[in-house]
Amino acid sequence: MITRSTAQEKKLVQPPAADADMQQVLDALAGLGPKPIESLTPAQARLQPSPADAVKAVLRARGIAAAGDPGVTIQKTTYPGAAGPQKARIYQPAEISGAKPVLVFFRGGGWVIASLDIYEATPVSLAKQLNAVVISIDYRMGPEHKFPAAHDDAIAAYRWVRANASLWGGDVTKIAVAGESAGGNLAAHVAIAARDQGLPMPVHQLLVYPVASTSTDSPSYHDCADAKPLNAAMMGWFVKNATNGSSDLKDPRLNLIAANLRGLPPTTIVSAEIDPLRSDGDLLTEALTAAGVPVEHRLYRGAAHEFFGMSAVVSKAREAQAFAVQRLAVAFAQP
Repeated sequence: MITRSTAQEKKLVQPPAADADMQQVLDALAGLGPKPIESLTPAQARLQPSPADAVKAVLRARGIAAAGDPGVTIQKTTYPGAAGPQKARIYQPAEISGAKPVLVFFRGGGWVIASLDIYEATPVSLAKQLNAVVISIDYRMGPEHKFPAAHDDAIAAYRWVRANASLWGGDVTKIAVAGESAGGNLAAHVAIAARDQGLPMPVHQLLVYPVASTSTDSPSYHDCADAKPLNAAMMGWFVKNATNGSSDLKDPRLNLIAANLRGLPPTTIVSAEIDPLRSDGDLLTEALTAAGVPVEHRLYRGAAHEFFGMSAVVSKAREAQAFAVQRLAVAFAQP
């Protein structure tokens, strides 16, 4: 379980300041009255207002309807997970002509909460900007299905996408992986598992504020211990509900910086300044670089965890998505 040590408690400082538009979302989230997740059962936590709900509240306050994008079609489906069918969604540009690149996207939620609905904004936006087929993957969650259930589902999903991409207008030679938070960890796991299992490698991995280390003795766990919408206590709660105990924290599928990272595809890492996971991005960048993996890491100051999918209202989200799209487009353009 992730906990704060006495030494950490002494080092706690205020989180970095949020940009004005980011703060508007955080204020909107507070206005929805969420209870501290670490004080709830998983069932209760799954019913709490989410940052996606806060974005909708900001849009409503501006008199803007939160609607889907007519330039992207959405197909609900299932895939054969490691222990049975799991949900997935296929996002396609409305105009399909010729084979499109494919992005396999893993949502966040600490392996315990959230849903494809909550993380809809990112795959819609990336499908449109990349002119690509994006498949958003659901997976089993703890505490009902603890580690490594989600990781096993993730690689099963990658196999399924590779076998079926052409059916959705996708180019099987141009498949990348992406994920946010816990989903960033799953995306990296898929790249590692593909290498180890002899599967064709993804051409790129986009890791957005990924869980990359199981240590909490980092600068961001200190200065963002009480940040919103993610804080250190919540991370401890996620780990408690997603894993079987402290022995799991040594597993390189969770502790990515201890994994064999050699031979992985070029990598893009996006980090938020106001995020206990900020230092995980630094540590993973260092580990990938030491392993000889081309990596570019960009930190967005004034942005908080979960900002990436908030392009409708947060300017740094638009900047981060543009950066990610540029990096993925380069990877997809390679022969």
